[in-house]
Amino acid sequence: MLQRLFIFLLLFLVLPDLYLYLRFIVRLTAKWWLRVLYWVPSFLLTAGLLYLVYFANNAFAERHTQDIGWFSIIFFLFTAPKLLLVLFTVLGIPFHKWLRWPRTPFICTGLTLAVLSIVMILYGSFVGRTRFEVKEVTYTSPRLPQAFDGYRIVQLSDLHIGSWQGNTPAIRKLVDLVNAQQPDLIVFTGDLVNHRAVELNDFQEILAGLKAGDGVYSILGNHDYGPYFHWKSKQDQDNNLIELKQRQAAMGWKLLNNEHTFLIQGNDSIALIGVENQGEPPFSQHGDLPKAKAGIEGMFKLLLSHNPTHWRREVLPESDIDLMLAGHTHAMQLQLGNYSPSVYIYPEWGGMYLEGTRGLYVNVGIGYVGLPFRFGAWPEITVLTLRR
Repeated sequence: MLQRLFIFLLLFLVLPDLYLYLRFIVRLTAKWWLRVLYWVPSFLLTAGLLYLVYFANNAFAERHTQDIGWFSIIFFLFTAPKLLLVLFTVLGIPFHKWLRWPRTPFICTGLTLAVLSIVMILYGSFVGRTRFEVKEVTYTSPRLPQAFDGYRIVQLSDLHIGSWQGNTPAIRKLVDLVNAQQPDLIVFTGDLVNHRAVELNDFQEILAGLKAGDGVYSILGNHDYGPYFHWKSKQDQDNNLIELKQRQAAMGWKLLNNEHTFLIQGNDSIALIGVENQGEPPFSQHGDLPKAKAGIEGMFKLLLSHNPTHWRREVLPESDIDLMLAGHTHAMQLQLGNYSPSVYIYPEWGGMYLEGTRGLYVNVGIGYVGLPFRFGAWPEITVLTLRR
């Protein structure tokens, strides 16, 4: 698999470079050292790819996750603009040959898009990934008890705290922004860590500062079980999950593992349900919705479930859940207007979705996996107001 990926990335890197070299560079300069200099970035990026694919072991990848992420950003910073320029330059060839159109508009379009891609990558890497966005959302249901009309819930998701190492000020800012919303309830819909509970070392005290009238409730996401880490034994993986649960309890977070609790306002109450990760294959399936909602028939039900595909797979057809809150998709960390490439994988990838009065809200997350980058799909703090 890695070898096939290497070949694809190598072609993605070399072919545009080769075309631009023969099409432009050899015509623009006869100086050998400038021609050699043109190939230096490609040589260094190829060497980096070779090392990561053929020589770096699991231990290296786990210790240097952030470094590999930044290498990936540099890789796309050099390759994406060149590919765009090549595509539009090649697109202009038949128009020039058969219709005698000038090449310049195609080249200029390619250059413009190449520059825009550079700006987008740099902005998303250095600004976008910490540009916290507070989204105000309303959910209306006639089944909501009167006392909960106007009830404010802050939803956070996919913190991936291992990606924030060395940046505690950003997480302090996040906590301050959440508390400033004065929520009645805070919920976290999974993927607190990338791999290991120890990622919380510098952040546990900060996250313990999240405050809401009815407390902080959480569930587990696929990353929280540690499936993407090379463990020495299954017991080590199990112990890591136990430690993660203990750390959440120490932060004052109440973890709902296939269980429910009651939120009370005056003489009214609603059921808050939490299931363990219930993803579509190959993601883990630990959720037990029938167990989690047993004994709460007839009540207004709010479900926390990490993976949004759970909504159509089980929640809609097999339950009377009123509203489900999910995360997981990250909107692939890229959103342009109302479009995200994640739509090709997740029909419900971000925002509110309704089937009659029953709803699903998908939070696009706070953190990131792989690329230290977010553009358009800014780190999201959802403020959900319930209305009757």
